[in-house]
Amino acid sequence: MTSEYCNRTRNELKNREASQMRITIGLVGVVVALGLLLISVPVNAHHAFAAAFDENKPLNLQGTVTKVELVNPHAWLWIDVKGPDGKMVNWGIEGGPPTNLFRNGITKTSLPIGTEIKVFAYQAKSGESKCVGVFVEYLDGRKVFMGGSAPGANGRQPTPPNEK
Repeated sequence: MTSEYCNRTRNELKNREASQMRITIGLVGVVVALGLLLISVPVNAHHAFAAAFDENKPLNLQGTVTKVELVNPHAWLWIDVKGPDGKMVNWGIEGGPPTNLFRNGITKTSLPIGTEIKVFAYQAKSGESKCVGVFVEYLDGRKVFMGGSAPGANGRQPTPPNEK
């Protein structure tokens, strides 16, 4: 009876260990699958130009630089623009990552506060005073592409017809 009891106990332990191993492997699989899903979701959402900006609302702004934020994931330029009513409106212009702007020639020293510039951009769908920039144009005529998600911001696509 003792050896029969020992065999039964050994078999129960083996079955319990096998069951615990299957549960552990299953949980690890679920965690890995969820992790992969969570990683892919922000990447897709992050680069959706059409989600935040309206390609049917192009803007031509001219104003004075008030702030330059060369931070990841998107750089921001802030300019004061005189509105139709004569009041100053501070516009935020989203650009690409700072490395794209540096590569294209935009730095804090090349675009100091107080510089007057023109910007071609697309309005935010929210209607607030924010947009995504295609290019910055200095008053001497130099154009620097913003390197972001807007159509034409990489400099390889044609600029809008009214800007040629």
